Amino acid sequence: MTDDETPADYETEDDAPESLELLAAELAEWREKALRAIAEAENTRRRAEREANDARAFAIQRFARDLFGAADNLERALQASPRDSTDPAMKNLVLGIEMTEKDMQSAFERNGLKRISPAKGDKFDPHLHQAMMEQEDADADPGSVSQTMQVGYELFGRVLRPAMVIVSAKRSGAADGYAAAGGSAAGASYDTKA
Repeated sequence: MTDDETPADYETEDDAPESLELLAAELAEWREKALRAIAEAENTRRRAEREANDARAFAIQRFARDLFGAADNLERALQASPRDSTDPAMKNLVLGIEMTEKDMQSAFERNGLKRISPAKGDKFDPHLHQAMMEQEDADADPGSVSQTMQVGYELFGRVLRPAMVIVSAKRSGAADGYAAAGGSAAGASYDTKA
């Protein structure tokens, strides 16, 4: 098209409404694409920010897992230590182990690691606890923690290692669900109507 020519030379009056409609449709299409691209860029930015925050928060996760064994050994050493010894060297050794264990736990806490150590009678939570066995316990309700075998740890709400626990079983005199339904406690008979 030269400078002397105008768009009117190429279009008739009948073509004008159709071309305006086409331009409006094309404009709406490009507007939609632009909005989608902006939304996608914003979602990508949020996702990257969330992943960076998670990476910072959970960067110590692998290192902490490596230290759990050392923390467990310090705890076992304290449990087995002769606290009533009169030997000054033994007293100093026990005191050193206590101080080391306390420093390790405070370092864990400063970095967001929290101990999971359920007390006897606490309700069993499969998200925080791992049941190692089930045994009768007259002092604990059925389905509650009877004993903690090994403490667990969580990092900012994410369980890195569940606490290993013994769960209190039903007492031998308690009614069994199978027996109450007409079956035996061992499940030898069952309902065939289903």
